[in-house]
Amino acid sequence: MSLGRAIVEVNEKYYNRDFWAEENLKYQKPHFRLEKAARLVNKLADGRQGELLDVGCGPAALRYLLDKSIQYFGIDIAIHDPKPYLIESDFAQNPIKFGDRQFDFIVAQGIFEYIGNVQEQKFADIQRLLKKDGTFVVTYVNFDHLNRNIYWPYNNIQPLKVFQRNVKKYFHVNRYFPTSHRWHHDEPRGRMMWALQKHININLPLVSRMFGVEYFFICSK
Repeated sequence: MSLGRAIVEVNEKYYNRDFWAEENLKYQKPHFRLEKAARLVNKLADGRQGELLDVGCGPAALRYLLDKSIQYFGIDIAIHDPKPYLIESDFAQNPIKFGDRQFDFIVAQGIFEYIGNVQEQKFADIQRLLKKDGTFVVTYVNFDHLNRNIYWPYNNIQPLKVFQRNVKKYFHVNRYFPTSHRWHHDEPRGRMMWALQKHININLPLVSRMFGVEYFFICSK
C-alpha cells in the first residue's frame, strides 16, 4: 500500500465492555501520549479554572497529570472504579454526554480508530459539549507511516488528510502535529528520547508524514 493512499477502511465491528475492561488495564500507568496530552492541556489552561471531559478515559490516568485548576470528568464503556466524576457508557452506540454539562476542554485520545461508521456522529456530540471558547484535543494514528502497524481491533482506518478533513467539518483546527516521530510505529522508548519528543510540537516537512506515529489536533468551535 502506498503512502497517502485514499482508501478508507470502515466496518461495523464494535467491541463490548468485556473487551475494553481488559484493554483498559494496559493504560493504568501514564504512557507517552497521555503525558504529552496532559502537558498540552495544562499549557492551554495556563492556570485558569476549567472543566475537562476525557472521552474514552479508561482508568482515568489523565486526571492525576492535570493541574489542580482543571476539574476532571471521564466517560468510558468500562469503568473499573466508579466515581461521581466518571460515567460508564457505550458512547459508540449512545450519545456522548455528561448530564447537561458543557466543557472548557474535551480530550479524545486513541478512540476514533475504534469508532467505526459513527465518526461524524461523535464529532457532532463533542461539538455540542464544547463551550463556545473551549478546546478539543483529539488524537489519530498516522496510517501513512512508512512502517505502519495496524492494531487488529481498529475499525476506522483512513489517511490522515481524510481524518483532518472530517474534523474540519465540525471544528476549526488551530494546529496539528505528531505525538512523536519514530522509525518503528510505536511510542518513544528511553527517558532521553521520551523527554526530547515530549517537547516537539511541530510538523517536519516530509519527515512527519513518514515517521509521525500519530497526531494531535488542537481544535476550537
